[in-house]
Formats: sequence, structure tokens, C-alpha cells
Amino acid sequence: MNIPKYGAPSLHTVLKKKVNEYFEQTKVKPTGNAKLYLKCAILLIGYAGLYTHLVFFTPHIAIALLECVLLGLLTAFIGFNVMHDGAHGSFSRRHWVNRLAARTLDFMGASSFMWNVKHNMVHHAFTNIDGVDDDIDARPFLRLCETQKRLKMHRYQHLYFWALYALLYFFWIFYTDYKKYFTRRVGSVPLKPIRFRDHLLFWGFKGIYPFVFILLPMYCCGVIPWLVGYLILASVAGFTLSIVFQLAHTVEETEFPVPLQPAGRVEDEWALSQLKTTANFATKNRFITWCLGGLNFQIEHHLFPKVSHVHYPAIGRIIRQTCLDLGVPYIEHRRMSLAVASHVAHLRKMGMRR
Repeated sequence: MNIPKYGAPSLHTVLKKKVNEYFEQTKVKPTGNAKLYLKCAILLIGYAGLYTHLVFFTPHIAIALLECVLLGLLTAFIGFNVMHDGAHGSFSRRHWVNRLAARTLDFMGASSFMWNVKHNMVHHAFTNIDGVDDDIDARPFLRLCETQKRLKMHRYQHLYFWALYALLYFFWIFYTDYKKYFTRRVGSVPLKPIRFRDHLLFWGFKGIYPFVFILLPMYCCGVIPWLVGYLILASVAGFTLSIVFQLAHTVEETEFPVPLQPAGRVEDEWALSQLKTTANFATKNRFITWCLGGLNFQIEHHLFPKVSHVHYPAIGRIIRQTCLDLGVPYIEHRRMSLAVASHVAHLRKMGMRR
């Protein structure tokens, strides 16, 4: 497939003007603030504390199992709140701080270099475009849009999807990063040239991870306790990461643009395409917003990825009203449960429809 092209960006110009006016009038920077840095400290200290307690002061089995669940959640929450903003350059005004925040992903086993290409460069540019956006390619196990081939097992995908989502963390760390590295591609998109430093960091962190999360815990706790704990941690982290991103793009209300061939042109301009392919959920729930790093404000994130998530509630009101005034889509589920129901319904429809 040719790399898709979008129409003239008139809508995005209007939205940028209004959002820029907000930051000018309030005299705040679009990057992170003290609230974000405090949350970062809470998450990282909590993560380090739980890891230390589990590995070096292994508690009673009931407490240990609970702590493994919490460690899995914290893995996802650090990804949402710290890594995600850092990778987009919105965590801080200082470039080195953003790089450090993004590196939390490398420490937890995945490659921030591969994430930058897969997420920042491909997913954000070509959201929900089959054959380009790697985030909607879960074949052969899931069929996420009508242009993908339907298999018999997809009839049941709305029942078994949760088990696949739980495997995301395993596949990400031990398979997909390596596949991208050796094939030099993210889906159909070639990787940008890998510098020597990026090679070094890729293999360095890939070597550190087994020692910190496999060998050392196995030595300190025993093989079976480590295996049970690690499976819980990785499954919880994988499911949490998967479901949050799926609720943003693969629900009943979102679209999956098909570029017009042979030119590969998308009829809508980029900003309008983002509004049609992206959905918010539970934006009034402060606890969910805090835990998910504002990724329940996915529309705001896609339109303004360089703005830190701490500002999404404020700019969300501006974007929502502007969309209402202009008569363009603004997809939102009031509660997370409604978004989950819509996602399950979408999976069921894709499994049944030829």
C-alpha cells in the first residue's frame, strides 16, 4: 500500500488556534507540571518498593499475589503517565528529561526506539488505516476491521479477546520488538536508520531485563514462586495496556479509513480523520484520568500529542465545543463500562460480518 495522504488541514488550524490561545491566556506551558512530577515520583517509588518487597522480603503468598497484581498495574500506569508523555516530548521542556522518562519503557523490557516508530510516527499519522497502522493488526487471532480477512475462529473473538490482551506484554518484550529489529519494519513501514547508540541501548536493556525480572527473582524466591508472580504481573500489565488503547480506536462508533487508490489519498483531512477514528471515555472520572495518564482523553492526545496529559481536561472542553460548533464528530463514552461494551460489540460484529 502507498503511504496515505490527507487533504488540506483547515480544521486542525482552527483547533490549534483555540488551544494556543488557551495556553497564552493562562500563561502555562503545554508540557508537564508539578502535579505530573509528583505523580511520576509516586508511581516510580511504588514500583521500586513493591519490587524490592517481593524479591528480597517475599511476603506471605496471599500478600505476594496481591503485590504482583499491583506491580502489573503500576507497570501499565508508568507506561501511560511517564513513558508516554516522555516519548512524545511533552513530559518536560527539557529534552534530556523527556528521554529519561521514555527510557522507563526500556527498563521494563520493551524498546522505546521501536515504540517511537510504531506509535509516534505510524499510529498517530495513519490511525486505523489497515495495512499501515500496526496497532490494529492482531492477525490471525483478531479481526479488527472489515478490510481484514475473516476466519472461522473470529466468530468467538468477543469471548476470547481478554486472554489475547493478557499476552500483549509477553509478545511485546520477547517477540514483536525483535521482529521489528530484524525485519527493519513496523508493519508495512520501514524503520528509520538505527544509529550505533540505538543498537547499543536496544541490546543493553534487552540484556538487563532478564536479569532484573527473571534471574534475580528466580534466585531469591525460587522458580515456581517467580513463575507464578511473573505470569500475574505480565498478564495484568498486558491486559491493562491493551484494553485502554483498544477502547480508544476499536469501538462501534469509530471508522477505519480506506485510502483511495492508486494515489492512496484519504478523503478527510488529518484532524477530521483523527476525530472519526478516535474515541474518549470516562473523561469526568478523575481517578481513571489519573491512573491512565489522560489516555481516556484520546481525542485530545491524538490532535495535540506534544501537549502533556495534565492539560487534557482543560483543552478537552475547548475541542469538544469547537467540534460541536463546526458540526464534526466528537466520539465519547460517558463511562468506561460503556466503552468496553462498545468494544466487545465491535469485536462481535467483525467476527460475524463477512
